[in-house]
Amino acid sequence: MLIVRTIPELRQALSAYHRPAFVPTMGNLHEGHLSLVRQAKPLGDVTVVSIFVNRLQFLPHEDFDSYPRTWEADCDKLRATGCDIVFAPRESDMYPEPQTFKVHPDPRLADILEGQFRPGFFTGVCTVVMKLFLAVFFGQRAGVAVFGQKDYQQLMVIRQMVRQFALPIEVHAGQTCRAEDGLALSSRNHYLSPAERAEAKALAAALRQLAERWCAARAAGALDAAALEQDALDALRARGWQPDYLTVRRRSDLQPATAADAPGTLVALGAARLGSTRLIDNLEF
Repeated sequence: MLIVRTIPELRQALSAYHRPAFVPTMGNLHEGHLSLVRQAKPLGDVTVVSIFVNRLQFLPHEDFDSYPRTWEADCDKLRATGCDIVFAPRESDMYPEPQTFKVHPDPRLADILEGQFRPGFFTGVCTVVMKLFLAVFFGQRAGVAVFGQKDYQQLMVIRQMVRQFALPIEVHAGQTCRAEDGLALSSRNHYLSPAERAEAKALAAALRQLAERWCAARAAGALDAAALEQDALDALRARGWQPDYLTVRRRSDLQPATAADAPGTLVALGAARLGSTRLIDNLEF
């Protein structure tokens, strides 16, 4: 497994290949990340994983400095998956000067849900992903980038960016990996205390219940989406959570779902803080 630090080194390493399969990460890798790498391997002729904690997508009060960095363990895990190249730039390699040129996504998609509670987040994501894409796919005819479906809105934003810039990149969605109790795997799960970890499965359960109640109310001709979502929020608060949103949206554009939208086209999304840890999850239905 080759480890490179700079963009010129990465481009040189990729010059002999024609179709990179790329998995961008911020490190602290878990089984969810590794499943994306395994999915990526048959999709290209070289598998590239980036490890870079991107300052641009953290708000001032968020956990950039304390975000877990587990370099040696990450490399061991990637070797075991058969990763070919790890791109691990320093901040000075990615941003040798202040990044004043940025990619601003469509606010109709990026300023709702996560974007409402984390202003500027998707601008930071799009800017670093575009820069990583240009580093990985520069001079290549085409390639594949693999993103996890747990970050549902992010996946949609990246797909729209790729489409509108006509990038020769196929965006592949990797299914969310879950623990046995249903908790979506996340690098931030390690922040949870043992008691919080036992409680954390309630977020996935709340989304499942919201979807079931939404479908039942629609079938009965008595859908009040706002009331159902408020009930879900109240139930999670009663368990000690601080929810930002629990909502049912159309998969196509993440706009609020109505009775005209049939099951099979919808997704329930949620974000909530348990103690000091903010978790997100989603459920297509």
